[in-house]
Amino acid sequence: MPTPVLSAAPSLFKAADIRAIDREWAARHPDVSLMERAGAAAAELAGTLASETGGPVLVLAGPGNNGGDALVAARRLAGQGFRAVVASRADPARLPPDAGRAWAAWRAAGGTVLANLPELSGFSLVIDGLFGVGLQRDVAGEEARWIAAVNAMDCPTLALDVPSGLDSDSGRIRGCAVRADHTLTFLGLKPGLFTGDGPDCAGTLHLDTLGVDPSLLPATPGIVLDGLAPRHRLPPRLHNSHKGQFGHVGVIGGAPGMVGAGLIAGRAALRQGAGSVTLGLLDDRVAVDYVEPRLMFATPEGLAGNGGDVLAVGPGMGRTTRAHALLEAALAHPGPLVLDADALNLLANDAALAAAAGRRGAPTVLTPHPGEAARLLGTTTAEIQGDRIDAAQGISTRFRAHVALKGAGTVVAHPDGRYAINTSGGPWLAQAGAGDRLTGMVAALIAQGMDAGDALEAAAWLHGVATPQSTGAP
Repeated sequence: MPTPVLSAAPSLFKAADIRAIDREWAARHPDVSLMERAGAAAAELAGTLASETGGPVLVLAGPGNNGGDALVAARRLAGQGFRAVVASRADPARLPPDAGRAWAAWRAAGGTVLANLPELSGFSLVIDGLFGVGLQRDVAGEEARWIAAVNAMDCPTLALDVPSGLDSDSGRIRGCAVRADHTLTFLGLKPGLFTGDGPDCAGTLHLDTLGVDPSLLPATPGIVLDGLAPRHRLPPRLHNSHKGQFGHVGVIGGAPGMVGAGLIAGRAALRQGAGSVTLGLLDDRVAVDYVEPRLMFATPEGLAGNGGDVLAVGPGMGRTTRAHALLEAALAHPGPLVLDADALNLLANDAALAAAAGRRGAPTVLTPHPGEAARLLGTTTAEIQGDRIDAAQGISTRFRAHVALKGAGTVVAHPDGRYAINTSGGPWLAQAGAGDRLTGMVAALIAQGMDAGDALEAAAWLHGVATPQSTGAP
């Protein structure tokens, strides 16, 4: 029986990885069909989703192996007493070998195949087997019409492997995509299910490894961040402690009209456990925070030259000549540096600053949203969102930095090529100030001794699991 995910930090497999697993399995087990196992798993889950109404199950089978999985599921469901209605526009003579055998087995069992969609009423479930991993084109024409019709139905939809039309590697919708209630993915988890449009298309995720020996699975650089591992946790504090043991965070930002951004970052750093926090606000009219009077204040120039253990630069800083000079000074800071907001925009617009950031010896953390990421890479926001993993890794490589590309399924990329997709959070974080909180949280964890990359992952997770009320969101 497929089980709902997630487990502890499961690996992420791209389409090329899945094809490699298939080839390795076929070479070692030529007489055991993974398609039969996938179809059986799909039928078992489908039976639990469709059993309450007693209506027939509509099975959509595409022209590839995903369609073969669906045909096996239809045959298995029929053997269990369910009424399965199969619709497919595929040419059986052009199907891949395994899918061709699944088609023949369905017909041999007495099943029929409709070339067009039937009247879409009275069904208890739709099984989406139109397109699987590795889709290389946009869905259009009659296939797009089928997907639109499925999305308009009032019964649940179970997608096999990935919702049809969703790019399994990037989470980008290729023209249009099925918006499933459940997705049963096979062998391993796919990154596109967790970032971009994936979470809105996949519904409840289930994983079935099809009994493949874990030793056959290739090592991959990506993981799902679905909780805190031991490396994300700080050691317990001794009773005999003092504030100097938990780091000093400096925050530079808060130009006139944007003071709140600096205050939010500073408050978040204190709340996350930093021993002390000093704000260097560009608006010098502010000298105390009456909400959080523990915050200290200094001139931003003084803080840039002596920013304590960790320096966070950018929240509400603006892009003035003064802001440029402050960032230039901060890049020489000998300790860890967290750059957000206007610090990122200044980097994007100045090759000398960008080069200085890439030469830093101490850890650098960048936390762009998609627009800032586009400016850092000299491209468009649409291109960034088209492949968020590639974009995050590109920024990480360019600046030799740990990068959190914020958004649905925040991608945390590291200079060594590893990446994680965060699964906590939700649309309530889409508001002003959310990124400033994350900046302060990251800086605080680093100040307390956590590795910069681990601190970025931990902060992303903790930021997401905070309730809307605790973050100030509606």
